[in-house]
Amino acid sequence: MRALEQIKQWPVRHAAAGVVTRNGQWSAGDGDRVFRLASVTKPLAAYAALIAVEEGAIELDQPAGPPGSTVRHLLAHTSGVAFDTTDILAPPGARRIYSSAGFELLADFVAEHTGIPFPQYLREAVLEPLGMQASELTGSAGHGAHSTLADLLRFAAELLEPRLISAQTHTDATTVQFPGSNGVLPGFGSQRPNDWGLGFEIRDAKSPHWTGTANSPRTYGHFGQSGTFIWVDPQLDLACVALSDENFGEWSREVWPPFSDSVIDEATVARNTAAQ
Repeated sequence: MRALEQIKQWPVRHAAAGVVTRNGQWSAGDGDRVFRLASVTKPLAAYAALIAVEEGAIELDQPAGPPGSTVRHLLAHTSGVAFDTTDILAPPGARRIYSSAGFELLADFVAEHTGIPFPQYLREAVLEPLGMQASELTGSAGHGAHSTLADLLRFAAELLEPRLISAQTHTDATTVQFPGSNGVLPGFGSQRPNDWGLGFEIRDAKSPHWTGTANSPRTYGHFGQSGTFIWVDPQLDLACVALSDENFGEWSREVWPPFSDSVIDEATVARNTAAQ
């Protein structure tokens, strides 16, 4: 896929990117280089929590976090907890407050109810079944994981065709929770509404946004302050991953959307050509 070669022009020291469809995958850059994921950790942590739900260890509407909050609130950034502390800034469900601290509370809750330290639970529930051998959570469940392109493409393939969670749980995770909640999307300002699923940001009609203009409103995923992202567009049956070692900033706001548009355009042309 020629669009992936754009990463060679990015103002970063190292980058890797790839695309997954149900029929195959393409990549550019070093697929085995380990990158810091920053907040792309959150979808992995969320997936572990969803598996804990399916195993019966916890429930989505079980109280967790600050008073009145539930597992669902923590996953959807509506618990009212601040970004990086456990200070309570709003009642649960009142507004969307993006929170790494909320994911740390979630990880502690999963560990308490499974009897397994969260990094180990993540490894056993998600990483090992998907063959993500180079991936590891070494810090916060909100931003402390490291991984490779090869591993994240395995996770992207799982999101396209879930094997570890049920279709219903996957649908719940990738559709809007607490509709109408307003909030700030880090790096892109106030969004009304600021839609999220369970651990996944949902594109909908947000503008500006880090995905492409060609991405459908159903696109879901996450980006990280370390210069990383993963998105899945179920309408296009397509997923994309990009990793870099340059922190998110103006460069990424400039290059990520046209990069995603190029990926979508090339994949769409290839699909239409194959169908003829």
